[in-house]
Formats: sequence, C-alpha cells, structure tokens
Amino acid sequence: MNWLVGQYYRLHNGVFGALRHVDWLAPLALRLYLVPVFWMAGTQKIAGMESTIEWFGNAQWGLGLPFPAVLAHLAAYTEAIGALLLLIGLATRWVAVPLLITMLVAAWSVHWQNGWAAIADSGAEEIAVRLGTARDILREHGNYSWLTEHGNLVVLNNGIEFAATYFVMLLALLFTGGGRFVSVDYFLARLYPRSGTARTKMLD
Repeated sequence: MNWLVGQYYRLHNGVFGALRHVDWLAPLALRLYLVPVFWMAGTQKIAGMESTIEWFGNAQWGLGLPFPAVLAHLAAYTEAIGALLLLIGLATRWVAVPLLITMLVAAWSVHWQNGWAAIADSGAEEIAVRLGTARDILREHGNYSWLTEHGNLVVLNNGIEFAATYFVMLLALLFTGGGRFVSVDYFLARLYPRSGTARTKMLD
C-alpha cells in the first residue's frame, strides 16, 4: 500500500510539479475574465448615473439602500476603475477587497431572494409553461427563427450564481495576486522588495 501511495505521489509531483513554471496563467485568466464583467457593469452605471441613483434608493422598485447617491458612485467607480486595474494587474489584491464587498452587497440586496440559479430551470413545470407560451406567441406574431438565431429563449431567475462566482474568483486573486510576469504588481515587487527580502539578498 505504501509503495502504491509513493508511486502515485511521484507521478503526481512529476506531472503537476511542472505547472509551477506557468502558475501565472491562472491569475491572468481570472483577471482577464473579470475585466469586461466589471467594466461593463461600472460604465453602464456611470452612463446612467441618475437612473442608477434612483434604483439604489427606491424601496418600491429598486434596492432601497441608504445614501443612494454615495453608494451608486462608489459601486460604479469601484467596478470601472477596478476593471482597469485588473487589466494591467496593478494593486490586484487591494482592488479585490472593494470588489468583493460590491459582490456581497449585490448578492444580498439584488439576488438573494431569487435563490442560487441565474437562469431559471427550464425543466421545472412552471417555467416550461411560460417558455412554451412565449414560444407560441413569438411563432405566431414574430420572427421566431431570427429571435432565437443566436440562442434559445430562457427565463432569467436572477439568483446569486454569478455574484457568488465572481466573489470566488476575486477571493482567489486576493490570495494569489496578479500573477508572475503578467502583472504590474510583479514588476513593482521586484523593484521594491520587502525589507526582509532585501536584507536576505544583501546577506547572500
């Protein structure tokens, strides 16, 4: 048994140990995935700031948050500026923190009451009936083939799935940073090493 375990870990270390040479790919992929997500969310809020403030503050059809003007500007510019910083990998860990908070607020205030799924389960009877009715109406009164040319009709459930996914991705970046070789943070860290690192180099 010990021999098998040893053989497994030798194989494991041999195959996956080489990945350390390209460990910068994972944080780079996370950053590049999140950039358009936050850029579009932030710039859309900024472009329609008056509507954004109304949505943040209105308790009847919006979020009903206190200080809506302040929070709307904070959310919008955190997302837009955060996207730019993620793009170049500058202050990656620092910007992950307010973006994490933004995702928590979004999950709690916007999506929580809708459960987990972002897209409603089309197999559920209630959803299937609504989709079937929508298809019948569109086939009769609209150009159904054109409307569904690039994808099927779905019912938006608006659950926490996407917010939770982005939260997990940002949490990973909080711990990994922007990545070796592919972030401004990496090169700044080499220019300005921590005092302990600098002292070690002097002693070597």
